[in-house]
Amino acid sequence: MADLHEQYAIHPFPELRGHGLRLRSWDAESDVDVATWLRGLSDPEFQRWNTPLKFIRDIDGARESLRARAESAERGTAVAFCVTDADTGTPLGHIGVNDIDYVAGCARVGYWVLPEARGRKVATRALLLAARYAFTDLALHRLELGHAVGHDLSCRVAERCGFAYEGTLRGAMFAAGRHDAFRDVHLHGRLATDPEPTAPDLAEGRLR
Repeated sequence: MADLHEQYAIHPFPELRGHGLRLRSWDAESDVDVATWLRGLSDPEFQRWNTPLKFIRDIDGARESLRARAESAERGTAVAFCVTDADTGTPLGHIGVNDIDYVAGCARVGYWVLPEARGRKVATRALLLAARYAFTDLALHRLELGHAVGHDLSCRVAERCGFAYEGTLRGAMFAAGRHDAFRDVHLHGRLATDPEPTAPDLAEGRLR
């Protein structure tokens, strides 16, 4: 019998297409990908709403972070996608299916969008693709999405993608830029049995 490592390893790494996007793996050996990853994590808007366990401040740290993401995929505990434009391949942001628990059939999703790609429903379109992958390819039952209270844009993305608001988790997230203070989190959830939302109309021209 294969051990858990072999049973749940994300291999080969998937490539997802749809809604005008291509979701591919991040490449820790690509200078472009590493620079993009660093730029995304250094963006003031990202840092306002997210406080990683380990701060990424330079190229070496970004490369190490991406390598850790690849190792998580090999263990089957997370999948990290670089969100790109389907036609040009231009990186637009990131989306991850994290903390995968195959026994309980659940995982958590997280995402960010580069400054120049905002206002085009990139997060919404990417989350719809990632959720479909998690429910079909990974056969998960439940996905959770948490964001800091006050992050109204992320709240709207969650709701557009069928993640119902389920309550407030008190002190469940680090405060901005700190590991010694906490803030509340809005919890959203979606089940595999929930209806799949309608994707944004790419012809609207108002595509976050």
